Amino acid sequence: MNWSSASEFFAMGGYGFYVWGSFGMTALVMLGELIALRLRRQALLRAVREGQDEPSPTHFSEAPHEA
Repeated sequence: MNWSSASEFFAMGGYGFYVWGSFGMTALVMLGELIALRLRRQALLRAVREGQDEPSPTHFSEAPHEA
């Protein structure tokens, strides 16, 4: 497509909300994954330093799971 202005580019022929919303959500999810990965790594390193084999599975969840 050929856009004559920046506003036409961002409007994407009427699909701009969907297109840019999709890009935004993808970036947000990827950022969340990076943060979660860093937190899991820190917990694992902390557990190894303290002599545990690995952190308990409930360590990563907000609330303990009931069996």
